Amino acid sequence: MPHILDGRKVSQNLKDNLKIEIENIKYKFNKVPGLAVVQVGNVAASSVYVKAKTKAAKEVGINVFDYHLEEATNQSELINLINKLNNNKDVDGILVQLPLPHTINEEVVLNSILPEKDADGFHPLNVGKLSISPKNDEHLMIPCTPYGCLLLLRELNINLTGKNAVVIGRSNIVGKPMAQLLLKESCTVTTVHSKTINIESICKNADILIVAIGKPEFVDKDWVKKGAIVIDVGINRIKINEEKSKLVGDVLFSDVEHKVSAISPVPGGVGPMTIACLLRNTTAAFKLKYNN
Repeated sequence: MPHILDGRKVSQNLKDNLKIEIENIKYKFNKVPGLAVVQVGNVAASSVYVKAKTKAAKEVGINVFDYHLEEATNQSELINLINKLNNNKDVDGILVQLPLPHTINEEVVLNSILPEKDADGFHPLNVGKLSISPKNDEHLMIPCTPYGCLLLLRELNINLTGKNAVVIGRSNIVGKPMAQLLLKESCTVTTVHSKTINIESICKNADILIVAIGKPEFVDKDWVKKGAIVIDVGINRIKINEEKSKLVGDVLFSDVEHKVSAISPVPGGVGPMTIACLLRNTTAAFKLKYNN
């Protein structure tokens, strides 16, 4: 039977450790890390994610500054708010929930966040630091989902050096930073995508397969080598019937699980890790500010 990578358990351990760390920070500095969460509009999925993130932040002792803006908010108004948060000494991390309304340029908005307050790790300066910084730099703002995937891999307590790792997807949010993190672990890394020729055969040679393509249950057992480790980043809601739906990943779990040595489920795999890593980044930003 495969090892099911329990993201809920691993993320709870990380949050428990952060809670202790934040209690120590409060004792030492008489203040705690602060996270500003900005949402524009009323996309249902975004509201669910924001609620989960703010709840988790409060549970570990992080101060939350919650900003829910109207759908009609324009880009200048949003950037003005971010500039105020950049200058707010009580705010250590800033999160702008994506997607933004189509009238707002996401890249411009994300780049307006100070790199040292970039809780998502998306700022170009932090992207650059990820590629050149030493392994295990505790002050690095690391994109949350890829970092969560890496922490799940580390739970297996195996030597990643020399492993053949394949990342399906080349997004700035998951695919590219995931490849950088695996390189730091001395894996041999291949990134494949929609234009890759013979993509299935490349994936089938992977010791570690990270799947982040946004297509429900797309990867089946024919894509996976026997004994491989599979991390499923996808989260898709599909209809069962007119009344019911369910969450599934990009991997056909029931088809793949008996062939692999370890696999992350959906839900309960990467999702909880993403939130825990957001809290880690916010705490790291506070520590960097105070050289702690």
